Amino acid sequence: MQPTINIKDYFYELPSDRIAIHPLQHRDQSKLLLYKAGEIRHSKFASLADELPNNSILFFNDTKVIPARLFFQKKTGAQIELFLLNPTDPSPLLQLAMEATGRASWKCAIGNLKRWPVGTTLTKKVTNIELQVRLENRQENIVKFTWTPENISFAEIVNAFGVTPLPPYLHREANATDRERYQTVYSQYEGAVAAPTAGLHFSEKLLTHIKQKGIGIDFLTLHVSAGTFQPVKVDNATDHEMHSEQIIVSKKNLDNLLANKTTIAVGTTSARTLESLYWYGVKLIQNPKTDFIISQFEPYELATHYSKKEALEAVAGKMKKEHLESITGHTSIFILPGYSFKMCDGLITNFHQPGSTLMLLVAAFIDADWKRVYQQALNNDYRFLSYGDSSFLLR
Repeated sequence: MQPTINIKDYFYELPSDRIAIHPLQHRDQSKLLLYKAGEIRHSKFASLADELPNNSILFFNDTKVIPARLFFQKKTGAQIELFLLNPTDPSPLLQLAMEATGRASWKCAIGNLKRWPVGTTLTKKVTNIELQVRLENRQENIVKFTWTPENISFAEIVNAFGVTPLPPYLHREANATDRERYQTVYSQYEGAVAAPTAGLHFSEKLLTHIKQKGIGIDFLTLHVSAGTFQPVKVDNATDHEMHSEQIIVSKKNLDNLLANKTTIAVGTTSARTLESLYWYGVKLIQNPKTDFIISQFEPYELATHYSKKEALEAVAGKMKKEHLESITGHTSIFILPGYSFKMCDGLITNFHQPGSTLMLLVAAFIDADWKRVYQQALNNDYRFLSYGDSSFLLR
C-alpha cells in the first residue's frame, strides 16, 4: 500500500512564454542549472565537462525517435491519423518490428476512428512505395500495414510516410528542422515516439570534450512511449497508472556499473532504466527464473537490503549463463517522492511539466529542493520542457 502523494504539491506556475517552442540554433548553448549538495549555480551546457566529477560515467539513452504520426485520406475526404504505439506482429520487440518487411501490425492511437470501419483499407503512395493500412481490431486499435516493394523495412516505411511526433504541449506541427533536432546526435535504435530530451543538448564537440576529460560514456536503450506525456489526472499520484516501456541493457553496461564510478543518468529515461536494472537483480536473487519485467510499485514491495553490487552480479550471472550480450525487459517503474535511489548519483534533465510523472521523479531525486531549483530557473529566464534548458543535479 503506497502512501498518499497529493499531485497538487508538485505543481508550479509555468507561464506559457517560458515553454521553448523551437530548439536553439546550437544544441550545447542552452543554459545549465547546477545543483550540488544543495547549492545552486548557473552555467552553459557547453561547459558540462568541467562540472562532472572526475571518477564518473554518463549513461545515455540511444533510442531513436521514429516519425510515428501517419496521415491517410479517405475517398470521402475524411482524414485518419495513426500514432504508432506498440508493435504486435511479427514481433512485440521494437528492434525486430522495425526490421519487418512486407507487413506489420501495430497498436495505434487513431484520430477520427469513428470514420474508419473495420476491414476498410486506406492507401498512400510516396515515389515508388505504396502503403496500405487496414483496421483489424477496433477494441484494441490494431492496424495492419502492408507495402510494396515488400523488401523495404518498416523503419524505411515510417521514415518515408511519417511525421515527427512533437510533444502536444508545443501546439505546432513538426517541420523539417524537427526531424533532425528532435533527435539526439547519438541516437541509434529506432523505436521511440518521444525524444529522451536531456540528450538533445549534447553536440559531437561536447561529447569529444567529455571523453578527453577522462569521463566515461556508455549507452543503454529505453524506447520512450507516448505514455511519457500522459498527465496525472488523479489527486493521489499513486492512483496513476504508469506506462510500460521496453528497455535493453548490455553486458558492457553491467561491467561499467560494477566499476563503482559516480553514475550519472542522462535523462529520466536513463534513470528509470538503471533503477529498473537494480530491481531486476533483486528479483533474480529471489527467483533465478523471473522475467525482466518491473511493475510500477514493485520497487516499493521488494526487499531493499541487497547492495548495488549484489543486484548487478545477479543480472551479470544470468547473462553469462545464457551467453547473452544484452538483455531486453519492460519497465513501468514509478519513481515517486520517498523512493530510495539505488543506482543514480547524478541526473542531467530538462525542466518538466507541472504535476507530471517526470516532475515527481525529480522531486524524488532532490527532495523538497526541487522547488528552489525550479524557482531559480524561472527567476533566471530558463526555457522549459522538451526544447528548453537543462539541469545537472548531483545528490
